[in-house]
Amino acid sequence: MNGILKYYNRIIDNLSNQELIRTSELNGLSIYSKEISELVESGYIERVKQGYYRIVEHTEDHSEAKLISQLYPDGIICMVSALFYYGYSDRTPINWDIAIDRNVSKARFNIDYPYVKPYYIDKAHLEYGVTEGQYEDCVLKIFDRDRLICECIKHENKMDREIYNKAIINYINDPGKNVTNLLDYAKKRNIHKK
Repeated sequence: MNGILKYYNRIIDNLSNQELIRTSELNGLSIYSKEISELVESGYIERVKQGYYRIVEHTEDHSEAKLISQLYPDGIICMVSALFYYGYSDRTPINWDIAIDRNVSKARFNIDYPYVKPYYIDKAHLEYGVTEGQYEDCVLKIFDRDRLICECIKHENKMDREIYNKAIINYINDPGKNVTNLLDYAKKRNIHKK
């Protein structure tokens, strides 16, 4: 047990300011797979996903949003998660809806926590209609309200009908909407006739 405590203290001394710790960072501190396994079994750190760990004492200090920002810095909050953010839906999402480049590894989303639902999109469609939103203790990329409605229309058949209808009505009544942007995005997403 003393040996494990030594490794844990090494982590605290060098990496305690990080929410997520990569295996390569642990290896840089001469903590390898055997020691990592023992640290996990002893409850000092926990595995978030393959190659990513966090210090257990920090579990309550950070939010899901912070984890999302670190695990998916290239992702964009979309669909029901974004609808809730803009107040277009009053249903608290059970997972994080994230738009991501369709060419990234699908294995990135094989995690137990936080719950993530990826929406794979061509990279060209991830470069417009993106803004930033304040989530709990961090800033995340999110589709702006006009682009969000285009995505909802594009994925209408995959959405809960009540959430979809409420989102459209709330968008129509939103003084912050930009119909010019909406039409521009609709042409780019090939849904302008809808």
